[in-house]
Amino acid sequence: MKMKMNKTAKQNAVTYGMVIAAFAVMQIMISTGHISSSLEGLLIPFCYYVILAVSLNLVVGVLGELSLGHAGFMCVGAFASAFFTKCMAETIPNSLVRFLLALVIGAVAAGIFGILIGIPVLRLRGDYLAIVTLAFGEIIKNLVNVLYIGKDSKGFHFSMKDSFSMGMEPDGMIIVNGPQGISGISRDSTFVIAVILVLLTLFIVLRLIQSRDGRAIQAIRDNRIAAESVGINITKYKLMAFTVSAALAGVAGVLYAHNLSTLSATSKNFGYNMSIMILVYVVLGGIGSIRGSVIAPVVLNLVLDYFLRKFQMMGSNVVLQFLSDNRMLVYAVLLIAMMLFSWSPKMIQWRERVFHRNTEKEAQ
Repeated sequence: MKMKMNKTAKQNAVTYGMVIAAFAVMQIMISTGHISSSLEGLLIPFCYYVILAVSLNLVVGVLGELSLGHAGFMCVGAFASAFFTKCMAETIPNSLVRFLLALVIGAVAAGIFGILIGIPVLRLRGDYLAIVTLAFGEIIKNLVNVLYIGKDSKGFHFSMKDSFSMGMEPDGMIIVNGPQGISGISRDSTFVIAVILVLLTLFIVLRLIQSRDGRAIQAIRDNRIAAESVGINITKYKLMAFTVSAALAGVAGVLYAHNLSTLSATSKNFGYNMSIMILVYVVLGGIGSIRGSVIAPVVLNLVLDYFLRKFQMMGSNVVLQFLSDNRMLVYAVLLIAMMLFSWSPKMIQWRERVFHRNTEKEAQ
């Protein structure tokens, strides 16, 4: 048991060390000017993609349920935090304090929605759960898209028609303006804060997985009937994993919102394509592999959003030009290759042989 715990602690240390080392390398490159502005602009997106992938893996890999509503929870966290920041811009002048409070509010708001959605939805399984959570994400996006909220000396005003029907005073301030969203958001997200939030997400998820509650969640994934027969509360632990995952997606939404000056629900990052993309990160990184969920979003976005675009601007190679023009084709090929590597019987046998060979060498 002690050896097992030491091995687990070592694996966790490697995961944390990998993130810290990547952060240190990027900080050195930034300070020495050896990084382009386009790559520097991708650093914060890398972080919230990692948070989204790790948090979704808690549901897909650890709990064993397929959820496609992660973009909806991200949307809730983004708009709740941006609304708070816009309202408290004058009341709380310290941007760091305001941003930290926005993080808490975004996480709590997304977590509450996770509970509200999870109570009726988690009774479903498989494709049914995926369809319902996907519908939830679309409902949230379209609801925010028609919401108008203003503020004047009398308080807040709401409407779902247009900003003129709110009955505000002439000097009132429109905070949420329907499809135009929220504008004038302070850009408080920084790479340092984003990396700290990645480490915090890893700590929460890894500690949960390795705790008694985490073992109960994994028991539900492995055999629901056996877990229920030994007294494990299925609903409680499924709801726990779902809520924690939703709250962490809300944190990613806060990072996303405060990395922009304008936030709109019409953004592609709140649609079902985003939920599917996060699932692709989880699958490519390895279902149940937290470290893989850290590596996959960074590698894919680094290759597809930076290198291929850079080669596209150069336009010197026909093959690279074709790949940059067909980025989603690259995603599809990588996904198929990863699934074959993970589930092909021959590949499974090869991995087992390599694993046993390495185990024998360590024993000797």
